[in-house]
Amino acid sequence: MPHPYVLLSAAVSLDGHLDDTGPERLRLSGPEDFERVDEVRASVDAILVGAGTVRADNPRLLVNSPARRAARVAAGRPEFPLKVVVSGSGDLDPGAAIWHTGGEKVVYTTDDGAKRLHGAASRTPGTPGGPVAADVVPLGDTLDWGLLLTHLHDARGVRRLMVEGGGLVHTQLIQQGLADELQLALTPLLVGEPDAPRLFGPGGYQRGRLRLVETRAVGDTVLARYEPTAPGTGPTAVPADRHWMRVACELAALCPPSRTAFSVGAVVVAADGTEIARGHSREGDDPVVHAEEAALAKTDPADPRLATATVYSSLEPCARRASRPAPCARLILDAGVRRVVTAWREPDTFVQDADGSGLLAAAGTDVVVLPEYEDRAKAPNRHLLPDG
Repeated sequence: MPHPYVLLSAAVSLDGHLDDTGPERLRLSGPEDFERVDEVRASVDAILVGAGTVRADNPRLLVNSPARRAARVAAGRPEFPLKVVVSGSGDLDPGAAIWHTGGEKVVYTTDDGAKRLHGAASRTPGTPGGPVAADVVPLGDTLDWGLLLTHLHDARGVRRLMVEGGGLVHTQLIQQGLADELQLALTPLLVGEPDAPRLFGPGGYQRGRLRLVETRAVGDTVLARYEPTAPGTGPTAVPADRHWMRVACELAALCPPSRTAFSVGAVVVAADGTEIARGHSREGDDPVVHAEEAALAKTDPADPRLATATVYSSLEPCARRASRPAPCARLILDAGVRRVVTAWREPDTFVQDADGSGLLAAAGTDVVVLPEYEDRAKAPNRHLLPDG
């Protein structure tokens, strides 16, 4: 199911804390980083926080720069991003600043939380649990992050979501493999209090190193941007799958052009996010080599990582071919790989009724399709397509 691009944003002390234990909010960022955050806010469709952040920080979640707000309006977007609050209990103060400043608001909650919010119209204004000036969307007995993100994408048109906290929200999104990017502002402070809130709590995390995308100084703060690289498991896509599909599409663009074969890129990635091998069509001196074939040829058949690896291919692996005895789907199965992510089903341009995905699935392989990358996969092949 389609989700927005999920960007986690946080400022932390050198010892990993979001705040101290005092009654007042510890301001970790300086003016330069506040300006950077304002720029990021202006670029997104929605900003999300948990109920704990609303209670502790009373945020407004505004774009402060008039110039940035004007640029949003000129581009046909709302002046402010949509404000999203997540609360399982529905225990929210209707007097909080977030409800009374610019922009549309929505609360995602449980069925019980929605009853609490909808049934509190007679309460004294300012009483926690009273009505809030926001749309209320119940998600069932529990908060389901996948359902929440799908609703934001489909019902609210959110394509880029900024998550500003708190620690529990960040932890859950990372643990469930739903974060596309982490923007971490490391500030030159030490909190030194073991009970102070941290960015990420304990629990099971996807194993695998994050990919460092950028580092730069922002005043006395260091901004570090990371992307996840560990593939998903099973038939469900995770943000790292989208990262590797972008790589596969970039490889497809490197293929020597041909009138008789598609341009395809492929990457073999271990379960921990380590790249094992990559390849593209007509790589090197072989005019008929396919992308998956080229990548798998660079792997060690005895590599134990292949059994839990994922093959990313910009085009569905072929099920039949004339140029080699074994099609790419068979090569993947013979290598022991049981998860394949692709962007585009093979058209009938060269082979009628191609069904590499069916061959793979019949052998127990999980096949994931990312249709949002179909246009990128088609780009180097436009001259081969009827509408090209």
